[in-house]
Amino acid sequence: MGFDIKNLVAARFGTNYELHEQYLNRTLVKVLHTIGFAKCYKRAEGCYLYDGEGNEYLDFLSGYGVYGIGRNHPVLKQAIRDVLDMDLSNMVQMDCALLSGLLGEAVAKAAGADRDSCFFGNSGTEVNEAAIKFARAATGRNGMLSLKGSYHGLSYGSLTLTQNNNFQDGFGELLPGVEYVAMGDLVALEEKLRTRRIAGFIVEPVQGKGVHFPGVGGVAEDYYVKAQALCRQYGTLFICDEVQCGLGRAGKMFAFEHWGLDPDIVTMAKTLSGGYVPVGAIVTRRPIYQGVFSNMKRCVVHSSTFGRNNLAMACGLATLHVLQEEKLVERSAERGRQLMDAIRGLAKKHDMIKEVRGLGCMIAIEFQRPSNLLLRAAWKIFDNVDKGLFPEMIVHGLMDKHRVLTQVAGHNMDVIKILPPYTIGDREIERFVSALDSVLEECRSPLGPMWAFGANLAKHALAAKKTA
Repeated sequence: MGFDIKNLVAARFGTNYELHEQYLNRTLVKVLHTIGFAKCYKRAEGCYLYDGEGNEYLDFLSGYGVYGIGRNHPVLKQAIRDVLDMDLSNMVQMDCALLSGLLGEAVAKAAGADRDSCFFGNSGTEVNEAAIKFARAATGRNGMLSLKGSYHGLSYGSLTLTQNNNFQDGFGELLPGVEYVAMGDLVALEEKLRTRRIAGFIVEPVQGKGVHFPGVGGVAEDYYVKAQALCRQYGTLFICDEVQCGLGRAGKMFAFEHWGLDPDIVTMAKTLSGGYVPVGAIVTRRPIYQGVFSNMKRCVVHSSTFGRNNLAMACGLATLHVLQEEKLVERSAERGRQLMDAIRGLAKKHDMIKEVRGLGCMIAIEFQRPSNLLLRAAWKIFDNVDKGLFPEMIVHGLMDKHRVLTQVAGHNMDVIKILPPYTIGDREIERFVSALDSVLEECRSPLGPMWAFGANLAKHALAAKKTA
C-alpha cells in the first residue's frame, strides 16, 4: 500500500493531544488544556481557523506573527506547486542556485540603502546567531549589547541576548561578553560603547515582549536615532532584529523606517515564510559580509544546510510579491490604527484598560487595577500569586466565549498582545472589539465565571511554585 498523507490525517484527526502527550511536550499539553486552548484545527484560511465541527476561530495570534499575509494564501500555494512541478535541483550545496539569488536580490531591494548582501537561514534565532558572528568578524570585537526586555530567540547566542530569566534559567552558562542596557538610557549606552569592546548593539525596533518602542512609556522618540549615532561614533554595528516587527507587521516594510534609521545589519524571518516553509534572512553591507567570508578558504565558514532550499526561497519571493501587489504593508498601518482607535474607545467604559499601544498590526493592550474595591482586592490576590494572571483570564475569555485567539504579551506583565494578519477588515475588527468588550464586562463581577477561572489559574500557579 502506498503512502497516503490525506488518509493518514483523516484517520488520525482528533488524536492530536494524545500523540503530543506521549511523544512531544506533555507540559504544553497540560497548559493548553488548563487555559482552554486544546482545540484540533482542521482547516485554515486568511484570518480564520476551523475545527473539526466547522467552528470558526478568529486568529489574532498569527502563529506568533508569521501569517502577515493570512493563512494558506493562494499565491504561495501555487508557487510551491510550481516549484515541485519543475523538479528543480535542490541543495546541491556546491552550486549557486537561481531562487536563492533572486530572493537575495528582492530582500536587498526591500531593505534599501547599500544593504546588498544576504545570508539565508531557517528561523529568526538562526539569523540572529549569524548577526552575532557577522558583527564579531567585521569588528574584531567580542562584546554584544542588547536591550533589557528584549527577545531574540532561544538558541544559545540569541538566548543570551534575550534579557529574560524565564527563558534563560536552567541552561547553565550562556554566551560570554553580552551586556544589557535599558531602552532610553543613552548615558548607560555610551558608557558601554566607550569601552570599544562592543561588536554590535542589537534592538527590536518594536519589542515583541510587551510591544515597547521609543515614543511610548516615557522613552524619547529619538532614542534609536541617538543610539545609532553613538554606535557609529564608537565603531559598533547597529543591528535591527525585524524577525517579528518587520515586513509590514509594524505598518512599514521594516519597523526601523518609523525612526529613519540606517542599520548595519537587519535580520528577518516569520512573515517572510508566508507560513509554509521556514526561512530567515540577514541583509547587510558588503564590507561587513566579507568580514566573515574573507578569503577562498572561508567561503563556507558560516553556512546552513537547509537555508537556501528552493521551497523556502520560492515562499520568500511569493510573500514579498503579495505584500507589494496587495499593498498589505499600507493596509497593516491603516487597519492597525483603526483597531487601536476602536480598542481605546472601550477604555472610556472599562477602566481596567490602562493603555493601548502599537504600530501597524502589532498591538498591546495593558491592564490596570480596576477602581471597584472588590475587583481591586481580587486583582491584588491574583497579582501576589503570579503577576500576569489577569491577562490570562482575558485571553481565556476571548477564546472560550468568542473563539478569538490572542496571547499574553510576556511574563510578569498585565498585557495581552494581538498580531492579526494584515488582511483584516471591518468584520474582524468589529468582532474582536465586541468580544473584548464582552469579556471585560464579565470581569465586572468578582463572583462571575471569569474570576472563577482566574482562581483556578492561581491554584495551578501556586502548585507550580511549590514544585519548582
